[in-house]
Amino acid sequence: MLLQLGLLWIQGAQLHRQNQVLEGLREDIRALSESIDDGQSSTSNDEDGTAVPARYQPSGEAKKQVAALGVEEEQDPAAKELQASRDSAQKAVKEAREAQSKISFEENARKAEETRKTQAATRSWQHWSLGASALVVLALLVRAFIRRRA
Repeated sequence: MLLQLGLLWIQGAQLHRQNQVLEGLREDIRALSESIDDGQSSTSNDEDGTAVPARYQPSGEAKKQVAALGVEEEQDPAAKELQASRDSAQKAVKEAREAQSKISFEENARKAEETRKTQAATRSWQHWSLGASALVVLALLVRAFIRRRA
């Protein structure tokens, strides 16, 4: 009984530690996805047609120049670095989700193994106690039988 209590306490400590690890991973994934969303929303705000007064709207030639500058900016090393960092963040989010999934599978397998071991230990203890009880009952029956004969 005390051994089982100790094992349950250890199992609870391990579950608590793993829960903290999972919460940390979940927080990291959330932060990464928010940073990716913020990065994508800031670029989409620059690209979409925001409300600009008519006198400030560029003419057809100005639009072509702005478009040409946009192509040049896409080739700019800073833009490439920004895209690379976005790709890296998306890859990190994907890897973190895979790691969380793998931890979940490993955790379920570990729980199943511990449950099996606990049940095996309980069954072993029950078999011994049933055997001992049967021997005590048999001894009492034999004693009663011998007393009646005597």
